[in-house]
Amino acid sequence: MTTLTTILRGNVRQYGMIIALAAIVLLFQRTTEGVLLKPINVSNLVVQNAQILILAIGMVIVIVARHIDLSVGSVAAFVGATGAILMTNYDVPWFLAVVICLAVGALIGAWHGFWVAYVGIPAFIVTLASMLLFRGLTLVILEGKTVGGLPENFKKMGNGFLPEVGPDTDLHNLTMLLGVVVVAVLVVLDLRRRAAAKRYNFEVLPFPLFALKQVVIGAVVMEFAYLLADARGLPIVGLILFALIGIYTFVMTRTVFGRHVYAIGGNVDAATMSGVNTRRVDFLVMTNMGLLAGLAGLVTTARLTAANPKAGVNFELDAIAAAFIGGAAVTGGVGTVVGAIIGGLVMGVLNNGMSLMGVSIDWQQAIKGLVLLAAVAFDVWNKRRTAGSGGAGAEKSEATPPPPAELVEEIEQLEHESSAESGVGRRGS
Repeated sequence: MTTLTTILRGNVRQYGMIIALAAIVLLFQRTTEGVLLKPINVSNLVVQNAQILILAIGMVIVIVARHIDLSVGSVAAFVGATGAILMTNYDVPWFLAVVICLAVGALIGAWHGFWVAYVGIPAFIVTLASMLLFRGLTLVILEGKTVGGLPENFKKMGNGFLPEVGPDTDLHNLTMLLGVVVVAVLVVLDLRRRAAAKRYNFEVLPFPLFALKQVVIGAVVMEFAYLLADARGLPIVGLILFALIGIYTFVMTRTVFGRHVYAIGGNVDAATMSGVNTRRVDFLVMTNMGLLAGLAGLVTTARLTAANPKAGVNFELDAIAAAFIGGAAVTGGVGTVVGAIIGGLVMGVLNNGMSLMGVSIDWQQAIKGLVLLAAVAFDVWNKRRTAGSGGAGAEKSEATPPPPAELVEEIEQLEHESSAESGVGRRGS
């Protein structure tokens, strides 16, 4: 019991929002008389919130690096409008237009990165200026009108689903297969993380509780896959989103760049003295945010089947809220991609649940604001609690705080790099 208590205290940020998300889902499942978790509604949740979740992935990296980006909604609208004009007015093939638009988004992000990293203007000011600039340019290139008539293949990016394969089982077989693969990957990764933690004498969950955790996570993933398979299958935008989650989780936890982002966010002076090229990292962080904003703009245009001058309004606020609700620290240095996704899902479920209950948009905005304030207040309270008590588990001298998953993975990576360098040294001698 002591070990479990210590681990829960040491990972209160990680588990807190998961518990909150589960509670919100159960609440709305009850108040909407089961409509929330109907297959078609779950499918709609993924499609309707994908662009915010894509932005949240980039935003949490920006916030970890102690910056902010207020321009993502306007950039998304501008890139989406650019793509629509290329495909309709200039007959550019849709796949080529997508590549061009992603490049435009990356260039806009690089523009932000130049001013932030090399000129030294705060990201808040740079992106605030771009929010106004690209919202105006969107109105200019669209001439204040909605541009439709987009290619069907492009519209599938926002509204399409994976194809049917295999025998007729009354379910979408490919979606169920992907669910099984995801569960297997998560179990293997957690087993490796557990083994690494034990090698370094960190506290780990007793095996029965560890096994129970895997069963619960596996059941949740498979239930989610079943609900999607019982509707129309996994949306194409959902596949894009899950691929991004995997890629960026790997980048932030298993690469030198990811470690540098956390180092800069934690203490930029210490990172600089350690040899980290802080300007280059900041430049790449802002460039990446522009790229993901461009992708979100394309997804939004595809889902709406048209480019609209008002597209992307308040996207930046939703993405920032998702990152903070998911555990990102206001001061930087703390936050995860998975946490941002959980925060985005909290916002998405709140929107959907309140809409199903008939709550007016005015009250929806007010409630979401209170949720964001509560999440940040919890973060501040938790920091003060751990600082005042000497950290999680400090009340018992023999209790060892459990390591964050990122720390275990970083130690493994450093050990692997050290072994590789030793091997090179031996071969050279």
